[in-house]
Amino acid sequence: MRARKRDWIDIGLVAFTVLFFTFMLAPIIVVVVVSFTSAGYVAFPIPGWSLKWFANIFAYQPFVGALKVSIGVAIAATLLSCLIGVPACLYLARSRRAWASAVMTFLLSPLSMPMIVIGFASLFFLSWLGIGITFTALLITHTVVCLPYVIRTVAGVYAGLPSAYEEAAAILGADPARVFWHVTLPLIRPGIMAGALFSFLTSFDNLPISYFFASASTGTLPVVMLSYLENQFDPTIAALSSLQLLMAVVALLIVDRVYGIDKMTVAA
Repeated sequence: MRARKRDWIDIGLVAFTVLFFTFMLAPIIVVVVVSFTSAGYVAFPIPGWSLKWFANIFAYQPFVGALKVSIGVAIAATLLSCLIGVPACLYLARSRRAWASAVMTFLLSPLSMPMIVIGFASLFFLSWLGIGITFTALLITHTVVCLPYVIRTVAGVYAGLPSAYEEAAAILGADPARVFWHVTLPLIRPGIMAGALFSFLTSFDNLPISYFFASASTGTLPVVMLSYLENQFDPTIAALSSLQLLMAVVALLIVDRVYGIDKMTVAA
């Protein structure tokens, strides 16, 4: 009796898993298939196969320019987040001061706020400072929303490390710079890599914040894609989405080859 009950439970779990992944992956598969359609409109199933919509991506110059802006701001925001977040974590993660927890909570607060609110408030504040709708303003705001990912992953790794490693290096005569470079940095590297990956993806795919700072020179790829959909509805957007998916997969494969996704998963 118990064996039959276990069998039914196993069958139910397998069915639930299959349905769950089908529900999650079906929209992605449909978009990828539609990007190869030969028709001039979005329809599924597709009447034929063609690569013309991928060629249309590079023929449409706003897409090319927006891709450069998105990659540039994502890389810059990720670097700034690491330069700000890593030192902050090293100081705050093990601090026993009363205000350290409050500062850490403040640095993580963008995670709990709607991005559209951050974008709207940042637009008013940065315009008041005289920065306005510029690449600098876009970069500052993207850094604000990317910083919590670096803070969260690096602080989680560093807080869980025994301080004995650093103390031993200091006792053996290493100065603080050597302790950081040869002991602390290798130990927190999984957290840095995980935070950097999350930061880059968050910045690259961000629409709510980028929309407020969009102009002819600062329009990111999600903003230009939304603008394109307002005027025409063809499979070019599906092809571009498939290309973004391919870029993400290739990036993950490269990171896995160079560093290892398993280490980053543990850090995250």
